[in-house]
Amino acid sequence: MKKKVYHLEQAAIGGHAGARYNLGCVEEGNGKMDRAIKHWVIAAALGRDASLDNMKVCFRVGLVSKEDFAAALRAHQAVIEATKSPQREAAEEARKE
Repeated sequence: MKKKVYHLEQAAIGGHAGARYNLGCVEEGNGKMDRAIKHWVIAAALGRDASLDNMKVCFRVGLVSKEDFAAALRAHQAVIEATKSPQREAAEEARKE
């Protein structure tokens, strides 16, 4: 498990949103919700949808303030908007057909 966490940490430092999300899940499993939430906030800001879902659950049970959840949501939306382009939208439409 230590080796797994080490490699997740290295990937998260490198900007991998999935690794950051998984680190949050590991911290949640260890009972360190404050650290888990910090990882999920960063992963949501990198565009990870699952992190935003976890933040939503934490907000509903009172572990995350309204301001923190709103900030994570804004950061997530900004990343999603930044990745939109006419080429990506055309490719998505072509994939659906």
